[in-house]
Amino acid sequence: MHDQPSLDGYEWPVCVTPRCKRQLWIAEAGRWACRPCEDATATRISELPALFRRLDTTAMLTRGARNPGAGTTGSRTPPIPPRLDVLNLVGPGGIAARLRDIEDAWRSALSWTIAPWRGNPAEAIPHHARFLTDNLLWACSSYESVGQDIADLRRLHAQCKALTEQKPKTGQVKIGLCPVQIDDQPCGTQLTASTRSFKTTCPTCDTSWEGEQQWRVLRRAQEQVTAETAQTAA
Repeated sequence: MHDQPSLDGYEWPVCVTPRCKRQLWIAEAGRWACRPCEDATATRISELPALFRRLDTTAMLTRGARNPGAGTTGSRTPPIPPRLDVLNLVGPGGIAARLRDIEDAWRSALSWTIAPWRGNPAEAIPHHARFLTDNLLWACSSYESVGQDIADLRRLHAQCKALTEQKPKTGQVKIGLCPVQIDDQPCGTQLTASTRSFKTTCPTCDTSWEGEQQWRVLRRAQEQVTAETAQTAA
């Protein structure tokens, strides 16, 4: 008679992606990230080049920006300053740099040479996106730090979508920062709400609060983050 191995203390492997932590299927044995996270990430990567093109336009860079010369007279009209939130994404340190950093880390893990200079962001982003798409299966299967990269790509995609789909906000008021913990840090995105609705959604992490009970939960979480921040700074 053979003794059966004890399963006491055994923990079923879970997806390493923050905010997922789903138990892996038997068919996913040996992977670091689950297939649903891989599929969602592949979709986000494929959409980033088009989102960049939409953001990298004069209309997007100046939409909603105030002309400092408005309401004055004179022969010369000062240029409308660019929106810094859009400029931060389309500039050299934006989308292109964040994709490049992930590509460089993957190349290092694979013992491959670092990618050559690929030009300005408009030229580089399609190359970075192609590399990440081609090697995403490897990363989800064999790269221990892939969870952090998936989270970074999710945040980047959410930031781009929030800006490209931004609509004029009527009756919107600021209600504090998003307290959701992402990688042991609060999300920190400014939350807004309409005076006509008891619902708010964070444009970065997609967390929603609806109804009086959830708003109380949101307020308590915000107060806790504020208290912890003040304690750390003390």
